[in-house]
Amino acid sequence: MSDEFYLSLAINKAWDYQLLTYPNPAVGAVILDENGKILSICAHQKAGEAHAELNATKEALESKDSSLKSIFAAAKNPNELYNLIIQNHRNLLKNSTYYVTLEPCAHQGKTPPCASLILAMGAKRVVIGSRDYGEHAKGGAEFLTQNGVEVKLDVCKTRCDELLEPFLRWQSGNFTFFKIALTQNGVATGGVISNLASRTHTHRLRALAELMVVGGATVCTDRPTLDARLISGRAPDILIYSSKTEFDLQIPLFNIPNRKIEISNSIEPAFKKRFVMIEGGENFLRNLDSRVDWILIYRSNEFKSANNINLDMKVKILHRSIFGDGELLWCKRLDLGINA
Repeated sequence: MSDEFYLSLAINKAWDYQLLTYPNPAVGAVILDENGKILSICAHQKAGEAHAELNATKEALESKDSSLKSIFAAAKNPNELYNLIIQNHRNLLKNSTYYVTLEPCAHQGKTPPCASLILAMGAKRVVIGSRDYGEHAKGGAEFLTQNGVEVKLDVCKTRCDELLEPFLRWQSGNFTFFKIALTQNGVATGGVISNLASRTHTHRLRALAELMVVGGATVCTDRPTLDARLISGRAPDILIYSSKTEFDLQIPLFNIPNRKIEISNSIEPAFKKRFVMIEGGENFLRNLDSRVDWILIYRSNEFKSANNINLDMKVKILHRSIFGDGELLWCKRLDLGINA
């Protein structure tokens, strides 16, 4: 198998947690033993928790020696896990190969430096997709090279850069994406379309978003709550994008404690936050601001007898995966500027 094959496994795993790692990037890692056997395929799952390399190292060591599971289970945070791994790795990963979608960090932040961990495991090779140019985290590849580890850069670079794009955007100011649910034949109306898995995923995203944007027509018609109750998470602040200035205050979204709600006929407030989620239907999508070029589609397996969405919009599917009894698609618009 090629380096591209193994790094693709890491990329696909990282996509499972795209945006859910906010404000950190989505990162995946794969570890092979010295004979080329896959020991682990892992990802960073949540900010403040273990990085992809640390998760992958833990899983790889446990696959080599199951007795380590009870030892590592005692860790209460990534720093403790890191230290337990350093103390108990028993050279089980000597001459291993690490595949990582993003250059391993070389600094001590909330979690220990992944480059030092890889070196301590006695890895022989490290294959990297995207380079890290951040002032605090960069330098992992150089550190490993200087310490005798073979480093290969820019493998599957385009795909890894696409995976990294939301992180780079919210670091520099703003990342806003549009979410919609569709039936298999492209219908976006007629009641609940998405399944429990996709609704739960939506709630996880809502809990992280600094702002959620919804159209006035949706508020009046659906009378939504727009919270994150399925995961007992924080309900996002709301921007109701509408020319209408007054709404029925009995609509559930208005009765969420500690929530800020703004009503505006301008979408500009959305671009003043770092991480923003837009939920809407065909009309909103048809008139979507050209600055919003990422679209998340939950597509169910059902068909509905209604008009399907008919848009003149070209997109690139960045990633697709089975999601419950449907699928999830991350898409990027390729027709930038037509709705500016």
